[in-house]
Amino acid sequence: MRRSDGNEAAAARLLLAADEVRHLRSSDRNLSRSPMLKQILGVGGWTLASRVAGLVRDIVIAAVLGSGVMYEAFAYAFRLPNHFRAIFGEGAFNAAYVPSFAKAEAEGGTRATRQLVDSVFTLLLGAQAIILVLAWIYMPTLVRLIAPGLSEHPEEFELVVTLTRITFPYLLLITLVTQHTATLNALHRFGVGAAAPILLNVSLVLCVALAFLFPSAAHAAAFGVTLSGVLQLIVLMVATKRADAFAIPHRPVFDERLKGFFRRLGPATIGTAGLQIAIFADTALSSLLGQGAMASIYNAERLYQLPIGVIGIAAGTVLLSEVSRRIAQGDIEGAVHAQNRAMGWTLMLAAPFVVAFLLIPDLIVAALLVHGRFHLEAAEAAGTVLSAYAIGLPAVVLIRSAVSSFQGRGDTKTPMLVSLGAVAVNVPLKFLLTPYFGASGLALATSAGAWTNFLALHLLAHRQGVSRADRAFAKTFIVVLAASAALAAAILICDPLLGSFTATLAHFQRETRLAGLVLIGGVAYAGVLATGARICGFSLRR
Repeated sequence: MRRSDGNEAAAARLLLAADEVRHLRSSDRNLSRSPMLKQILGVGGWTLASRVAGLVRDIVIAAVLGSGVMYEAFAYAFRLPNHFRAIFGEGAFNAAYVPSFAKAEAEGGTRATRQLVDSVFTLLLGAQAIILVLAWIYMPTLVRLIAPGLSEHPEEFELVVTLTRITFPYLLLITLVTQHTATLNALHRFGVGAAAPILLNVSLVLCVALAFLFPSAAHAAAFGVTLSGVLQLIVLMVATKRADAFAIPHRPVFDERLKGFFRRLGPATIGTAGLQIAIFADTALSSLLGQGAMASIYNAERLYQLPIGVIGIAAGTVLLSEVSRRIAQGDIEGAVHAQNRAMGWTLMLAAPFVVAFLLIPDLIVAALLVHGRFHLEAAEAAGTVLSAYAIGLPAVVLIRSAVSSFQGRGDTKTPMLVSLGAVAVNVPLKFLLTPYFGASGLALATSAGAWTNFLALHLLAHRQGVSRADRAFAKTFIVVLAASAALAAAILICDPLLGSFTATLAHFQRETRLAGLVLIGGVAYAGVLATGARICGFSLRR
C-alpha cells in the first residue's frame, strides 16, 4: 500500500512538473508573439493616452481654479499623498514584487504565486489602513512638517488640510492598484495597468464639471482624486480576476518567498524614499518662497512627467519583467541585450521633449494652460522651471532601465545606496541654488541628482558585467544626437517666422505657433532619424 501511495505521489509530481513545463513554454510562446518593443510601445501608447487626458485635465483645472490660492492648495493636496504613494507604491513595490513573483512562478507554479499574491495583499491592505487613519488624525501636523511656509497663511493652510484629508485615501487605493498592476505585468499583461490612470483624469474633469455640488471647485477636484482610486481598483480587480490572479485577504504565510519579498522591499523602499526626500524638500522650500512657487513647480512637473511616464516608466516596467524572466532562466546575455534595446528606444523617444523643453518652454506652458482664470505670468514662471527640469530629463528616463539590471537579479540594495548618494547631492544643492534661482533652483538640483543617480548606476552595472553598451546602442546614440540637432535648428529658424505669422491671427496665436513647430520639428527629427539609421545600417524597429 505504501509503495502504491509512493508511486501515485511520484506520478502526481511528474504530472505537476509537466504542467509547469507546459505553462513556461506557453509563456515563452506568448512572449515571442509579443516582443519587448511591442510591449513597450503598448504600455507607452496607453500611458500616452493617459498623459494626454491628464493634459486636458490640467487645462480644465487651471482654467476653472485659476492661478491663485485654490489652485495652489489643490496642488499641495494632490502632491502630498503622491509623495507617500511613490514610497509605498509603484517604485519600491514593483522592484521587490515582480522578481519575487517570477521566482515563485518558476519554482512553485500557480499555487506558489497565488499564496504570495494573497499574503502581500493582506499585509499591504493592513499597513495602508493604519497609515490612512494616522494621517487623517494628524493631518495638520503632517502639512505643517511638509510645507512649513503655509503656517504663515492660515486660510490657505486650513484649505490644504481639508483638501488633503479628502485626497489621502487615494494612497491606500492606488497602492492596492499597484499590486494588481504588478501581478499583471509579471504575467506579461501590461495593457490594463497602463490604461487605468486614464480614469484619474476622467474622474477629475467630471468632478470639476460638477463643482456646483461642492463647497468649491478645489473640493470637487480633491474628491475626484479619491474617486479615481476607487474606479482604478475596480478595473484592476476585474482584470486580475480574469487572469486567474485575483488577490484575496488571507492569513499571510511567512515562507521563504514572502521573506525574500520583504528582503527586497526594505532596500527598495529606502531607495525610493531617498528620491522622495528630495521631493519633500521641493515642497517645503516652495512653501517658503511664497504664493505661486508651488503652482509653477506643479505645472512644470505635469509637463516634465509626460515623457517620463510615456517613455521611461513604460520601458522600465516592461524591461523589469523581461530581465527578471531571463535571469530566472539563466539567460544573462539576453537580459543585457534587452536592456540595450530598451535604452536605445528610450533615448530616441525622449530626445524631442528635451530639445523642446529647453528651447520653447514658455510657449509650451502658455499655449496649453493660459485659458480662463489662469494668467500668462504663472505660465512664464512654470516655463522657467520646465527648462531647468529638461536638463535632467535624459537621465530620468534612463534610470528605470538602468535600475532594472539590478532589480531583475533581486538586488535592490545597490539602487538604494545609489539613490541615497544622489539625494546627498540633490538636497544640499536645493538649499544652495534656491536663494539665487527660486523655484528653478529646485529643478536644477533635481536634474543634477538625476544625472548623479544614472551615471553611478550605469558605471556599477558595467563593472559588475550586467550592463554594457553594444555597437547598436552606440549607433543609436549618434543618430539621436544628429536628429536632435536637426530639431533644434528647425525650431530656432522657424519660430520667429511662425511668431510673425501668428501675430496677425485674432485667436489661438500661441496654440497655432506651437502646433506649427511641432509639425515642422517632427518632420525634421523623424527624417534625420530615419536617414541616419539607414546610413548606419540598423533597423529602427529592432
